[in-house]
Amino acid sequence: MTENCPDDSPTAYPFMHYEDAPAAIDWLERAFGFSRHYVVPGPDGTIAHAQIRIGRDMIMIGSARDNPLGLTTPTAVGGAVTGGVYVFVADVDGHFDGAKAAGATIVQAPHDTDYGSREYTVRDPEGHLWSFGTYRPETAPSG
Repeated sequence: MTENCPDDSPTAYPFMHYEDAPAAIDWLERAFGFSRHYVVPGPDGTIAHAQIRIGRDMIMIGSARDNPLGLTTPTAVGGAVTGGVYVFVADVDGHFDGAKAAGATIVQAPHDTDYGSREYTVRDPEGHLWSFGTYRPETAPSG
C-alpha cells in the first residue's frame, strides 16, 4: 500500500521520453503552460532528467536515446501509443486554443462527456497523447 506524502504532495509522477527532449520541453511550456522545475542536461544536447510543472503536479521528461529503460517515442514506432496524460484545467476551450495555436495535432476537439467533464485530446509533436479537461478524479464517488 502506498502512503500519501505527509504534506499532501502528489505521489504519482508520469515520465515520458522524447527524441528531442529540449525542444519538447520548450513546446510543452508554450502549448500547455508547463514550467521548468529542474533540468539535468545530458551529452550531445540531450536531457538526462527534467521535471516540468503544471499547478502543483509534475511530469518527468528525458531523452529517448540510450535510456536504460529502452523507452522510445510514438513517432519512432509509427505513432503507436499505449497511454497518455490527463491534466485538469479550468478553462478547457481557452487551453485548447493555446494548444492548437502551438501546433498540437487535434485528436478530439473540446466536448462535453457523459460524466460531467469538458475535455479535449491532442498529440504533441512526437506523438504523445495529452488530454485536458475539467474532470477531477478525486471528486468522483469511490467504490
